[in-house]
Amino acid sequence: MSFLVLLAGASTGLLLGILGSGGSIITMPAFIYLLGVDPKPAIAMSLGVVGLTAGISSLQHGWRGNINFRIVLIFGAFGAVGTFAGAKIGVILPDTVQLLMFASIMYYAAYKMLMQRRMQRSKPVIVGAQKDLNGPAVDDQALGSLHFGHIALHGVVVGILTGIVGVGGGFLIVPALVLLSGLSMKQAVGTSLMIIALKSFAGFAGYVGAVPIDLVLMATFSAVAVTAGLAGGLVSHKIPEAGLKTSFAIFLLIVASYMLFQEFSKLSVFG
Repeated sequence: MSFLVLLAGASTGLLLGILGSGGSIITMPAFIYLLGVDPKPAIAMSLGVVGLTAGISSLQHGWRGNINFRIVLIFGAFGAVGTFAGAKIGVILPDTVQLLMFASIMYYAAYKMLMQRRMQRSKPVIVGAQKDLNGPAVDDQALGSLHFGHIALHGVVVGILTGIVGVGGGFLIVPALVLLSGLSMKQAVGTSLMIIALKSFAGFAGYVGAVPIDLVLMATFSAVAVTAGLAGGLVSHKIPEAGLKTSFAIFLLIVASYMLFQEFSKLSVFG
């Protein structure tokens, strides 16, 4: 089991550090399918692990100026409220419903990421947006024209889904930040990490006391994930943006298909 914890934790950290999202896509299934944890405790522990890993990994991106703190405050605050509420809903939902929702959201996120890349090939550059992928976030003039109400609403919706299915929500947050805020992929990754940390901790708090949590397993997993996340953050700025989007979308499709296969196999056996 120690090897499985090491492998899953390292994968979680690398995904978060490089992509700014995707950690829960490894963490939650790993707790369930590799480590034998029941779904609801797995969801709670996944939120705790991802929150800690994302929070620490975001520091590296902040040092490079790839975090927009105004968007973090808006998206993160409303997202945290939604996540806490979603966690309370998740406590009473059937496990199968939560897992099927998890897979469905991944399919949707993969579709949006792939479609967005196709649109950007023929789309003119947004006026006022930062063109340098490794430079600072969008300027104040661009921020003044943003629809912060839309960002807040999106934060609540993503937060509720985060709490219900136990994901940090990065695979929904990153596309939203690019589409709604005009951020580059690299800037969206850094901003997403800090938002994920806020929302994940809120979701974890919503599950505490309602489901059993193995703190030792969670701490071990977190230590490995944090270490790998720091390593991922060091190389994230060297990876082409187009490659990040495509690879992430393909990964989502693979994991979602595996989870659906597992759940439908159970239904066919016990139905």
